[in-house]
Amino acid sequence: MTFADDSHGFESVREWLSSRCAISYPDHKIPLLRQRLCRVTRSFDLPDMAALAHGVITAPREDIQLAVMHAASTNHTYFFREPDILKKFTDTVLPERASNNPVRIWSAACSTGDEAYSIAILAAEKMGQGFLSKLQILGTDISAPVVERAEHGIFPRNQFAHTDPAILNRYFTPTGIDQYAVNVPIRKTCTFRRMNLKATPYPFTHRFDVVFCRNILYYFNRADQTSTLEALYDATLPGGWLITSVTEVISDLGTRWQQIDTGIYRRPE
Repeated sequence: MTFADDSHGFESVREWLSSRCAISYPDHKIPLLRQRLCRVTRSFDLPDMAALAHGVITAPREDIQLAVMHAASTNHTYFFREPDILKKFTDTVLPERASNNPVRIWSAACSTGDEAYSIAILAAEKMGQGFLSKLQILGTDISAPVVERAEHGIFPRNQFAHTDPAILNRYFTPTGIDQYAVNVPIRKTCTFRRMNLKATPYPFTHRFDVVFCRNILYYFNRADQTSTLEALYDATLPGGWLITSVTEVISDLGTRWQQIDTGIYRRPE
């Protein structure tokens, strides 16, 4: 396939992101996507979007494809995001699953790992440090660079704007200038892998007690939202839970999830 011009190349990459990664940019966000993709063309010294499309689609290079995925995905995150939802998790969901051994939790679209580590800290605070020995948290994201950052477990101060200073002191160690490293017991609870949520069915041998899928579904079109939610359902144990963002309403998508509360859904036993 050849791309006639810059505009054709851009639209081809935009369509590739939608079909391959379920990352959809509506028309009013085209300038934002173009700005992000221009950074990729500059980093690879490509002359235009047609050349970028060539490296993504016609003669695919994994390094260019990964750079495009990373540029198109939004990775703004911080610790203890949406505390009302997290309180529902610690008050209702976690105690209900706590007797399982292990307790398996999946942070889908985990970005730099803030969510996964926040979950581990909340579990330790609620259930005690000993609970960490049977807690297994998997964080996945389509972007390789953010997964690498999650694995390092070192974060700048601005990602703790909503963190209780006592929690920061208890679970993190200052390192470098205005940076903090996650302490070992919390880090050992979390594993991170690169994964495309559109690549269904998911390759898990064991299903999860709880799946967090927050602040990602609104980047998908409606069909991809439904198929992703159904795949998440299949990856969850009977009686298991799905936690979404308060801004993402999935009750009108016709999935098998049963809504329990705002942002809280359950797979029936």
